[in-house]
Amino acid sequence: MNKKLYESMPDKLSGTTSKSRGTQDELIYTHIFDAILEQRLIPGTKLSEESLGEIFGVSRTIIRRALSRLVHEKVVVNRPNRGAVVATQTLEEARQIIFARRVVEKAVMELVVDNAQLSDIEKLKDQVCAEQECFAKGDRGAGIRLSGEFHLHLAEIANNPSLLSFQRSLVSQCSLIIAQYESGSKSHCSCDEHFELIEAIENKDKERAVQLMMHHLDHIQDKLNLEDEAATDDLRAVFSYLKSKKRRKTSN
Repeated sequence: MNKKLYESMPDKLSGTTSKSRGTQDELIYTHIFDAILEQRLIPGTKLSEESLGEIFGVSRTIIRRALSRLVHEKVVVNRPNRGAVVATQTLEEARQIIFARRVVEKAVMELVVDNAQLSDIEKLKDQVCAEQECFAKGDRGAGIRLSGEFHLHLAEIANNPSLLSFQRSLVSQCSLIIAQYESGSKSHCSCDEHFELIEAIENKDKERAVQLMMHHLDHIQDKLNLEDEAATDDLRAVFSYLKSKKRRKTSN
């Protein structure tokens, strides 16, 4: 078990915390969900019921209920002889998840423009400012989590429980895809793009809001390496490096 994953988590759930609302399994679910958004939980990490029970000071039954919800949202999977592990996606699964998120985000944005109140817009601005501050001071994990929460808050404003449920799963799955397939230097959602989205919502410009969201998702996808690795059935090509080694040996 990677101890670093739980640095920001309480040793026990008996005391009060900033996340002290809800049942014990809901609290544990929230901590693990946040760890996924912050990319402290990487794909393939084993989630031992025994270890989690000791960390949170609860029974394995409660841990199992929290993990069951994460399995339902497809960010955790049960592997034979391994138990629960953080999900990994194949290239094809990653492409399908990103496509599904485009569909959901489009529907969310259309509803947000219709439903957003001034208080919602102010909360969105506060979220992006907090996100910006986290990245500015080098707290990348918290910045990534706040970026994901920005998208979840949009789904809440849309006021469609089914879309919100889909979005929770898709945002966390996308966080895992980024951890697994991001190429080059690590990146994050652009705060500037989030502010542009808020401006379009505030102006009730549905077409621009949807357009900006699609551009925003393009920006995220462009930083992922989702191309199939080149393969060949040419055995000479596969083992061509042996020939060059043999030449160097002969020349020596």
